[in-house]
Amino acid sequence: MTTTAPFAATGLTRRQAELLDHLEELFLAEGFARFTLEDLAVRLHCSKSTLYALAGSKEQLAQRVIKHFFRKATEAVEASTVTVQDPGLRVTAYLTAVAAALAPAGPAFHRDLDAFGPGREIYERNTGLAAERVRQLISDGVAEGRFRDVHPALVADTVTTLMFRIGRGDTARATGLDDAAAYRELAALLLHGITL
Repeated sequence: MTTTAPFAATGLTRRQAELLDHLEELFLAEGFARFTLEDLAVRLHCSKSTLYALAGSKEQLAQRVIKHFFRKATEAVEASTVTVQDPGLRVTAYLTAVAAALAPAGPAFHRDLDAFGPGREIYERNTGLAAERVRQLISDGVAEGRFRDVHPALVADTVTTLMFRIGRGDTARATGLDDAAAYRELAALLLHGITL
């Protein structure tokens, strides 16, 4: 992955921005709990002091990488819907973009995220924001007369519950669907339920 914002805008050096991206790739693929800072320094071909320049501890580094991942995911999701005018297509585009943004996060990352309180908080906050965005998109569609007169907050709460289940791997265990497929099914179910 590449950093979506110029490294200078983030207050990082080019090398730090690259390291943050490499850490993100590593954590998404392999999780983060089992690594020590020394392990990470070896894997990234840098010194521990270089990692300490990003964060003061392994836990703070994990938090920083998790925030980095979700910030980039949010930017990508919003960018994918900005030009979509039709409310139904906008909801579908949004949920499909969420699936695509979360697709690189493997089971080890989700397991470690769930076990790491600060990381879980970041995930839950971002999922809550995504659900609020879905609620807003549904409200817009209702106001435009394109969706049935549903209760947007209830629909968004239902979507949030499933988004949390997808993120924790519960949906994959229960259905065999990967995250991307589950989000596509969620979008189809949602649209069939609210479209006139």
